Amino acid sequence: MAIDETSFPFPAEEPQNNSSSPEQIVYPPKPAKEIKKGNVWIKSITSLALYLLVGYYFFSANWPILLILTGIVIFHELGHFAAMKIFKYQELGIFFIPLLGAYASGTKREVSQLQSSIILLAGPLPGIIAGVVIYFLLPHYGALGMKFEAWVLLRYTSGLLIFLNLLNLLPIYPLDGGQLLNRLFLDESNILYKIFVIASAIALGFFAFRLQFYPLLVFPLMMLFRLGTDTQHDQLTKEVESRGINLEKTYEELTDEEYWKIRSILIEKNYPTLRHIPAEPYEYSADEKKVITAIENLLQRTIIQDLSIAGKVLIILIWLGCFTIPFLIPFYFPFIHR
Repeated sequence: MAIDETSFPFPAEEPQNNSSSPEQIVYPPKPAKEIKKGNVWIKSITSLALYLLVGYYFFSANWPILLILTGIVIFHELGHFAAMKIFKYQELGIFFIPLLGAYASGTKREVSQLQSSIILLAGPLPGIIAGVVIYFLLPHYGALGMKFEAWVLLRYTSGLLIFLNLLNLLPIYPLDGGQLLNRLFLDESNILYKIFVIASAIALGFFAFRLQFYPLLVFPLMMLFRLGTDTQHDQLTKEVESRGINLEKTYEELTDEEYWKIRSILIEKNYPTLRHIPAEPYEYSADEKKVITAIENLLQRTIIQDLSIAGKVLIILIWLGCFTIPFLIPFYFPFIHR
């Protein structure tokens, strides 16, 4: 789609290349970032509506089961959302993927190991605790004035709360358990991280075929695609940094010179969305928004390594402790017969 350049938020000053002084290049001002329009909650509600619609047909119009599963997913994601809100993440939202679940999204410049661990555990832990509390309330349903039909639904809810949240804590990327181990012990540019992602993709693919739940194949395919883009990202990062440009900054902190130099490198290296844009002269393109997006994707977040060995051990013990619950409490797991 063509973009009207007059409507794009470029600075008023015209780009110029000082051809009379070849030894000194005058770089045009970098374009201002476009303010994102649209309400994120409208997108969240739309994705929830689609999630319910697909789920309605998948579960053969079984509203009770669909609403229980949806409630569990929302409760789980609200835990992530609340933790991200406390730690001042920006552009927060919850988005639903039909048949596969949902994810809470947010951005932050400096990412703390401790905060990331709390955010990742804030989804499954409350769900597991809620499931255990409901389990211990079940024997007292008569005293609570609960009907038998409600007791059956709560029994399902208790088991599903624990089962689904434990499933999410498995050490498989991109589940919360896999992301937790990645944040604690792996560097995303490390070969071990790539091996971990490939192993996780294989495991998810195996489960998809084993359970004959083929929509699950979306995850391993996306993971392998992202691994390829991450490899290209690492190569571009090394190229830019080899030319003396520090990428550990925000877009606003980039100088005009850094912007145009990074832009030229991306175009020279055939960045997929910028192949039709000339590297020089330094002039704005009708697709300059794509350039801004590509440069922002290249800028690195600061990972704050603020967890000691004792802190990592404590988090791992909490993570492992969750998996002892099925052995300590003989409650009912839907779909699993022992």
